[in-house]
Amino acid sequence: MHDVALTGTGVFTPEHIITNDELVLAFNAYVDAFNADNAAAIEAGKVEAKAHSSSDFIVAASGIEQRYVIDKAGILDPAIMHPIFPRRDDAAPSLMAEMAQDATNKALVQAGIDGSEIDLVLCAASNMERAYPAIAVEIQQLIGAGGMAFDMNVACSSATFGIQTAADMIRAGSVRKALIVNPEICSAHLEWRDRDCHFIFGDVATATVLERKEDATGDHFDILSTRCATQFSNNIRNNNGYLRRSHGPLEDRRDMQFMQNGRKVFKEVLPLVSAHIQEHMADDGVAATDLKRLWLHQANKTMNDFIGKKVLGRKPEPMEQPNILQDYANTSSAGSIIAFSKYSNDLDSGDLGLICSFGAGYSVGSVLLKRA
Repeated sequence: MHDVALTGTGVFTPEHIITNDELVLAFNAYVDAFNADNAAAIEAGKVEAKAHSSSDFIVAASGIEQRYVIDKAGILDPAIMHPIFPRRDDAAPSLMAEMAQDATNKALVQAGIDGSEIDLVLCAASNMERAYPAIAVEIQQLIGAGGMAFDMNVACSSATFGIQTAADMIRAGSVRKALIVNPEICSAHLEWRDRDCHFIFGDVATATVLERKEDATGDHFDILSTRCATQFSNNIRNNNGYLRRSHGPLEDRRDMQFMQNGRKVFKEVLPLVSAHIQEHMADDGVAATDLKRLWLHQANKTMNDFIGKKVLGRKPEPMEQPNILQDYANTSSAGSIIAFSKYSNDLDSGDLGLICSFGAGYSVGSVLLKRA
């Protein structure tokens, strides 16, 4: 068995930012047009009028202040309200692979290795640009990696599930160096015309390099242990897929986008995640006082504050549980890796930290780390 080290991370951030004020302006213009077009039906009680959004509502509900997106114009057009991506020729790199390559190059530089040394590529994300060929195999080719590559999807937990999968393979000796990439084009599966969720997501890509500890040449974190769990729930879902056209007319596309029963998610996920982390730490003999940093899934500030307080037994200090969702919004599987990438260099040798992501499934994954 081989010990595993996390030697590099990288983040691709799109150039476009949508502030809450910009988003609300576009959303409210759409609402006004909808209500005007359906005035008679609304008056007759056949159609429900839509309500305005506000920046204050968004911050209070989520803690989000802005988000990065690949395309801004389409989202902010009240007549469109979804991103517009130019069609690419099949010979050109896919958008997800291109994003992942950018994040990967940064992670490889930090790890001090070349792409040709990677012998496992996992593309772990909440939605894939295509069904096949696997995006991971395309990324493998773009960085000149060998070995094997495959896609995996555990929604917002995809990064931690990918880390456990790769770490297990390194421990077992089947690979030496692995790359986990999380290209998240969340703007494309968000319904920007739904007040309850139109502010939640942003776009980003992250990359994480794992190696046998004996191969690590620079600063790194030892992966002490990993733990993943799932429990079926339909409260967070996206019903899009290749069978969708076989289910009848496509006039209503709402169920083909992100859908969530927010109240049930809060009630059910918070105890599930808190217990998962506490049990993982207990089994490894790690007390709350031993933990220097919690890098949590960036979905909602209230959720993270609750989990942090439950795990640490007190209100976390800002740097003990860093949040990045105020700037990035929810980026699905990438959120906890962004937090780790931005807020881990200050830890000293021997310091312990834990990455945790959670979401649809329900799924929850945690990675216990020690600064080498």
